[in-house]
Parts: sequence; structure tokens; C-alpha cells
Amino acid sequence: MLFWQSMISSVTQEDPAGCAIACVAAVLRTSYRSAKRLFECPEHASSRGFYCREIVHALNKKQAGYTFSKVSEKNKQLLKEMGCIVFIEKSRKYPLGHFLVKTKKGWMNPWINFPSITPAQSGFQQKLPGKPKWVIENFGVNTPAFRPKFSISKTRLSRRGA
Repeated sequence: MLFWQSMISSVTQEDPAGCAIACVAAVLRTSYRSAKRLFECPEHASSRGFYCREIVHALNKKQAGYTFSKVSEKNKQLLKEMGCIVFIEKSRKYPLGHFLVKTKKGWMNPWINFPSITPAQSGFQQKLPGKPKWVIENFGVNTPAFRPKFSISKTRLSRRGA
């Protein structure tokens, strides 16, 4: 495990759909506001939230090597990797879905007391509060056996070497 992975702190989301921003802030060890500036359309934090592609683009501005994939039997091992960001699918509790970060302390939930907003609080929990649908990982850190063969960049689709 790398040093930065053991140092992930909890970051509280400051917008109704800002869980992705809080997760990026936690992984990059920066503030919510600084992480928000990495997103091309930060106003989405007040409405629809963010897609994995937008999160990967924001992360790669500061620390290259992030990619995302749909969680499957083949890659579910990625959910154990410290620093991965996981999207849990829409549910009664999380009507838009929700992003969380895997840490040494468990899952960092940027809005652990949802739906209470006054004030929203972040924290750690041992289990994911829903079914994982997407995983964002840093292929420079995680196990090579579970890396996707392709990486999407802003300009082209490129095959990664082993």
C-alpha cells in the first residue's frame, strides 16, 4: 500500500449531488472547493451529479492513471483496493446513486447522514450501503491482473501496455 492511500480523510460533500467531488478531494488529499475546480461543469453538483468519465477527467488533471469500469465478477476484486472510488446504483436511500471511497478505515461516505442536510456529515462505514455498479481506479497502483486493456483519454482510445 502506498503512503497516500493510508492517509485518506473523510470529506463532506457541500452540494446536493457533490459526492463525486468529495471523493476526488479525499483521494487527492485536497479541499472540496479545490476538487470542485477540477470539474469542467461544477454546476452539476447542484443537479444531476457526475458521471465516471467526468470524475476520471478531473482526477487525471492532478494524478494521471485513472480509469473506470463496470463492476463485474471479473473485476470485483478492485473493490478491495485502497483509494478506489465506487458508484453504488440508484436505490430508495440514494435516488441518484452515490460515490464512496475505499480506505483503510472502511468506506468513506461523503454524506453518511443522508438525507439530513443540516449539516451534512461525512464518515466511515464498514460496508457499502448499496450495490456497486462502477469502479474508478488508478491503474498505476492497482493489481495489473484486473486492469482494463483500454484506457479512454480526452482525445483518443488507446491500448495500454502490460
